[in-house]
Amino acid sequence: MAKLTKRSVEALEPGTKDYFVWDSQIAGFGVRVMPSGAKTYQAQYRKGGRTRRVSVGRHGKVTVDEARKLAKEIMGQVAKGENPAEDISQHRKAPTVAALCERFFDAHAKERCKPSTQKEYRRAIDLFIVPALGSFKVVDVERKDIADLHHKFKDKPYQANRTLGVLSKMFNLAEVWGLRPDGSNPCRHVPKYREVKRERYLSQNELQRLGQVLAEAEREGSETPFVVAAFRLLILTGCRLGEIQTLKWEYITPQGMELPDSKTGARRIPLPQPAREILAHLPRTPGNPYVIEGKLAEKYATDLQHPWRRIREKAGLPNVRIHDLRHTYASNAVSSGMPIQMVGRLLGHTQLQTTMRYAHLADDPVRKAAERNAEMLGNAMNSPEIYAPRLRVVS
Repeated sequence: MAKLTKRSVEALEPGTKDYFVWDSQIAGFGVRVMPSGAKTYQAQYRKGGRTRRVSVGRHGKVTVDEARKLAKEIMGQVAKGENPAEDISQHRKAPTVAALCERFFDAHAKERCKPSTQKEYRRAIDLFIVPALGSFKVVDVERKDIADLHHKFKDKPYQANRTLGVLSKMFNLAEVWGLRPDGSNPCRHVPKYREVKRERYLSQNELQRLGQVLAEAEREGSETPFVVAAFRLLILTGCRLGEIQTLKWEYITPQGMELPDSKTGARRIPLPQPAREILAHLPRTPGNPYVIEGKLAEKYATDLQHPWRRIREKAGLPNVRIHDLRHTYASNAVSSGMPIQMVGRLLGHTQLQTTMRYAHLADDPVRKAAERNAEMLGNAMNSPEIYAPRLRVVS
């Protein structure tokens, strides 16, 4: 044994099998020479009755002195009761973020989330999370990695925040599953971007135009009666798209639409007479349980986006989304003086805060009443009788 130096290491010739040459200065520090000629520096120690080795670098990539220093640090860890080789082995076996994504989707999303939510999770995983972090070990992901990914989509704040939410849930479960220490979620303290909620409501004139286009589509047969009925029901009930799209005839009762499952769980939706008349005129195909029938037998219409784009274009409403029909229902209810709590119940909101985005519309009737009152008072104040000069009586 002699002190390992650059010259002595480079002078070592490969044999028919691996062999080790040990350093005379630090016990357990040596170099491994492989038949291929590759040489790696090693730190060797005994733990639990077994000999363990840790590779500290390849000759040429690290110098002898650098390797000796690293070996000394490893021996120090061993002296403290640690097992560096086991830690490295465990880290090598540790799952990647890509593997965590699949476990999260199979064990959590599929079992606990609705299909629409599963679809959102899958999109975030496939398009944003795996491409950026998929190869990272779960234990290695740091807050700066999450912040960098979040910042990458700053021009799409909604998508950036949804992706951050999926990551946060995933890393919470990683702690539950023992893949990370408790309280180590790297998404903590990463601030979300401010989101500007779209509040687009159809005016009376726009509703009139939309109604005319729907009537024309029904009359000409350019859209199926089911597509036309779907949009009319969305306007008249304020339902979410999925609630009307997957509506079954068995859910229709004298009390309304009895949905066994919605975004907020089972709920009953009032079914006003105009909506019942739409349902009464819809054709029904034996064997198909769905109200809004699709092209395939026993299926519902899975694509209402393309028909909506055609309809809104003809109505001169190019930027109106299907979800804006729900906003229109809510805005009309609030503007007519309906209490905000009642509007929330009609919309199926579980929290009043969700409905409060429409609260400012309740000011409209009050504002109009104040305008009318002030106009009457102003007219009275400005009448000729008030401003006419008084005649002076001369005795």
